[in-house]
Amino acid sequence: MPTPSPTTTLNKLRLIVFIQWMGATIGLPLLPLFLRQHGANPAMVGIVMASFFVAGLLTQFILGHASDRFGRRPILIGGLAAYGFASLLYVAPLSAPWFAIARAIQGAGAGAIEVASLAAVAAIFSEVERGRAMSKIIAAQLLGFALGPLIGSAFDVSHIRFAFLIAGMASSIAAIFTLQSDLGDRFTHSDPLPPLQWTRQMVGAIISAVTTGLMIGVYETCWTMLMHAHHASTLQIRLSWTMFCLPWVLLSPVGGWLADHGPRRIIAIIGVVNGAGFLALYPHIHSNVALLFLGSCESVFTSLSVPSVSSLLTQGAGTREMGRRQGVSTTANTAALAASAGVAGSLFAFNEALPFTLVAVIALLCSISLFWFWGDAASGRVSPHLRITTKRTSGSR
Repeated sequence: MPTPSPTTTLNKLRLIVFIQWMGATIGLPLLPLFLRQHGANPAMVGIVMASFFVAGLLTQFILGHASDRFGRRPILIGGLAAYGFASLLYVAPLSAPWFAIARAIQGAGAGAIEVASLAAVAAIFSEVERGRAMSKIIAAQLLGFALGPLIGSAFDVSHIRFAFLIAGMASSIAAIFTLQSDLGDRFTHSDPLPPLQWTRQMVGAIISAVTTGLMIGVYETCWTMLMHAHHASTLQIRLSWTMFCLPWVLLSPVGGWLADHGPRRIIAIIGVVNGAGFLALYPHIHSNVALLFLGSCESVFTSLSVPSVSSLLTQGAGTREMGRRQGVSTTANTAALAASAGVAGSLFAFNEALPFTLVAVIALLCSISLFWFWGDAASGRVSPHLRITTKRTSGSR
């Protein structure tokens, strides 16, 4: 059987990721209410929701290592199967504590899916094409994230089991597509893994991932409460997420092109500063309509910068480093997100603007450090040192 082109593989991965993210978010907005109906008190709801991030934190680097050792395809199939199985558990007549286990399995499955899919793209595309390829995977994720809750609005809490049934079926369908996909695993299991190279570009990308996780954690906990405090309707709250996602979906290809042709270090740093600026601004805006449009404006700049960060993470890496690099990055991001989400609620109760302002200041400080980690920020080209590194690791495969 002839080897499929990288573009064919990328298109299959886009479909797989879109189906899984759409299914995963169909029932997510009403999950806390579903848990309350099954006897969960607020503390148990928090445990169930947190178990997703804890499981991802504990497994993402291990799964990244496994994808470098055994290939991206089996890890992606396993992640999709695990997520689908855990989603179907919500259909069973279980008590609330069991859903914490189901949510943890979903978290581990989602971590496997993200690590394996991004590592596969990084492995099959050269550095000069990787930004555009990564942007298409990210756009597929966000399109699924935007459409899933809208489809889920057809189900109320009493019928939300059908939404989780659809989520399980979607992951199963995506797993079937993966079975028929070639993800570029061109090595044997007996080949030794090359050592993971801790380059300055990689460390800078991990710092960016931590910064992003801190900001997302604030939004996870405080965004809905902020809009509710400003008397937003349920429709406005739902629209705020959709209006953030849609510009990103539309402009991700532009961000990918910029990552491949522009000064990716400068673009990535601007993205961090952009996120910090809007984070500090939001609690001082009391018009919900203005918040909707400001979210879209933030999304425009974010969509243009994320592919550059993804490209810097894998810049100079050998094919069998991709999974571990993605694993380290996603683990750092998840840890920061969980920590931020955990403390943001208490800070918000003390002062609405405090979690937004505090994390914005941390993000700005991190952006300053990126100028050192990413070296010559005016250049988007691969440095001579990294060219040598890439050649050496390529010879080890």
